Amino acid sequence: MFDKMKELMEMKRKMEELKRELDSLELVTEDSLVKITITAAQEVKKVELKSEPASMDKAKLEEAIADTVNRAVKQSQKTAAERMHKLGGLGALGGQA
Repeated sequence: MFDKMKELMEMKRKMEELKRELDSLELVTEDSLVKITITAAQEVKKVELKSEPASMDKAKLEEAIADTVNRAVKQSQKTAAERMHKLGGLGALGGQA
């Protein structure tokens, strides 16, 4: 029983460490109109337009923002999954690796 508690405490420590890492890891995704900076924990930090909004077609700009945010979220999910896999995944909890 104490071994299981020790395993749970270790997993909790690793998960907290992973959360800190994901919170601080910034990823950048961009296209010709927009640049998005997002953390691996999926918090959008910055949205940059590469030219003046008045000179852009509104529909194209809206589409570019949506597409770029979606790619950034997918990139953050992939990065988080890779980091989780390095940690041993959630299956390692309770000795079920």
